[in-house]
Amino acid sequence: MSLSSPTELGTQAAPPAMQESGLRRSMGPRHLVMIAMGGVIGSGLFLSSGYTISQAGPLGAVLAYLVGAFMVYLVMSCLGELAIAYPVSGAFHIYAARSIGPATGFTTAWLYWLCWAVAIGSEFTASGLLMQRWFPQVDVWIWCVLFAAILFSLNAISSRVFGESEFWFSIIKVGAIVVLIVLGGAALLGFHPLAAGGEHPMLFENFATTSGLFPNGFTGVLVTALAVFYAFSGSELIGVAAGETANPETSIPKAMRTTVIRLLIFFVGAIAVIAATIPYEQVGLDESPFVTVFSSIGIPFAADIMNFVIITALLSAGNSGLFSCARMLFSLSEEGHAPKAFRRLTKRGIPLLALSVSMVGGLASLICSVVSPELVYLALVSVAGFAVVGVWMSITASHFFHRRAFVRNGGDVSTLSYTAPLYPLVPILAFSLCLVSLVGIAFDPNQIYALYFGIPFVVGCYVFFHFKYGRSRQLAAAAK
Repeated sequence: MSLSSPTELGTQAAPPAMQESGLRRSMGPRHLVMIAMGGVIGSGLFLSSGYTISQAGPLGAVLAYLVGAFMVYLVMSCLGELAIAYPVSGAFHIYAARSIGPATGFTTAWLYWLCWAVAIGSEFTASGLLMQRWFPQVDVWIWCVLFAAILFSLNAISSRVFGESEFWFSIIKVGAIVVLIVLGGAALLGFHPLAAGGEHPMLFENFATTSGLFPNGFTGVLVTALAVFYAFSGSELIGVAAGETANPETSIPKAMRTTVIRLLIFFVGAIAVIAATIPYEQVGLDESPFVTVFSSIGIPFAADIMNFVIITALLSAGNSGLFSCARMLFSLSEEGHAPKAFRRLTKRGIPLLALSVSMVGGLASLICSVVSPELVYLALVSVAGFAVVGVWMSITASHFFHRRAFVRNGGDVSTLSYTAPLYPLVPILAFSLCLVSLVGIAFDPNQIYALYFGIPFVVGCYVFFHFKYGRSRQLAAAAK
């Protein structure tokens, strides 16, 4: 796939690589929404939300997730204009390469691979931590091995049932959140007849802590921004699937609006119920806040049922992540930006080598979880959060330069089927919020690993591209 100048974005037909691959535009808004919801709803909500509440306080956690939902809206607005202007499958790095430069596109692709590769590890580790409820004598790493083997087998055997299975997995996740909001909300209103003794907090009385509304100061809200943004990662999967969407001009905007609204209701609603139910000093990573809430309500076996549902949801998110990782490596290989071996397919059409390499993130959790599962989980979430924020920054910057180049070359904005509102405010604000979140984690010793690993990774991608591909491009240009 050749890379063209910024002015060509949105004016060319689908690239040859896409046409030859036989991809069909068969997905509608329903599939896009559930793919995005399935990618988003994972350990970021079910487990690390407890860390967010403990650091930011009850009110601070709700505010942090409100900011996260607003951030998703800004990024999706930018992504929507790009995806409709040039609807190709897995196109983040294509947007960046055309609007900013080939090196940025290359770095964006590898950052997105890193985001999902590391997310796989966090899902394995989170699932292992939750299994401790039933099998406290079994080490977390043993569960990591088992879950890694299951997901690898599912991806390596066949992808035929992937789309439909993820749809139903997403239904289970959403159902779990709805049950939490309904039953947890009822308990906060005083309806909890099954609670075994003790007093249940009423409404938002937990928000008034002994240390004030923000027990760790407003800085506590800032340092959790990266974990919150990680919780919302996956919403951009709508852009990944744009090339396989029927009627992208109408399907993509509809799917984006529906996704943002649902995330706002489900995430903020769930966090509000959890924060109002559990004292912020008692939440952490040793047990999912969802399980703690149902235990406090006193519903028989509800906590065990929820624990099973959450583990299923985490493995589903890991399954999506592994699938996305393998396809991103396959795409990079087709563009000549990854080893040719990643293009090799099995008889069933599976990029097995790309799949195996993508499992590295999961295996990292296996090795490290032996030492300290909770600390490793936070480190994995932080690195994945850094990667997704980097990708979001690339998307917003690509939109900024794309629109500017479009107008500069005589384009009429009114002719576009979809435009991000309030340009250039939206891309600038989104980029700035992402940058602030990266600065904020420098003040959190639990998440600063993201900077130690993420920044050298980005620099390394640019340096590698310059020496591997930059010089050949310069020679090619000089020959012309």
